[in-house]
Amino acid sequence: MKVIQTHLPGAVVIEPQVFGDARGFFYESYNETKYREAGMACHFVQSNVSRSARGVLRGLHYQWPNPQGKLVSVLEGEVYDVVVDIRRGSPTFGQSAEVMLTSENKRHFWIPEGFAHGFCVVSEFATFAYQCTALYDPKADAGIRWNDAALGIDWPVAEPLLSDKDGKAPLLAEVPVERLPVFTA
Repeated sequence: MKVIQTHLPGAVVIEPQVFGDARGFFYESYNETKYREAGMACHFVQSNVSRSARGVLRGLHYQWPNPQGKLVSVLEGEVYDVVVDIRRGSPTFGQSAEVMLTSENKRHFWIPEGFAHGFCVVSEFATFAYQCTALYDPKADAGIRWNDAALGIDWPVAEPLLSDKDGKAPLLAEVPVERLPVFTA
């Protein structure tokens, strides 16, 4: 397994070792020991799968309080995946990191607690999988507007298909400070 650091400390891309031949392929999508040795102590309590069509944008989502860390990957198709550091007091507050996750590259993206997350489907459809470190908590559910100019995210679509909730999400500057995670060194 290869770990690729982004410029946001803690948010990393994981490239599993893939074994393949004419019959197909095999790879470990998660190995607790290897992740712990790489500095990611993950304990997952919920696993989710979603399927979306081209142009669908989901995000930018987070939970506070009761934050979730997420290990995300694509089983079919391609997505442009984005993470934003929204931890108050963080030296990288408001900065984003982006990665293409595809069924071909088999990459995973580790999104630590305290980060907002979103993705946009760039293939005909995509089946997206994610494991979470905390259960979904509707009272803690929150979001940031996908096209907040202050974030400077260069999404691959100009007019994505959004849920009503995502289309009405606040700009980061509009989120009350008590609704943002806190940076701890």
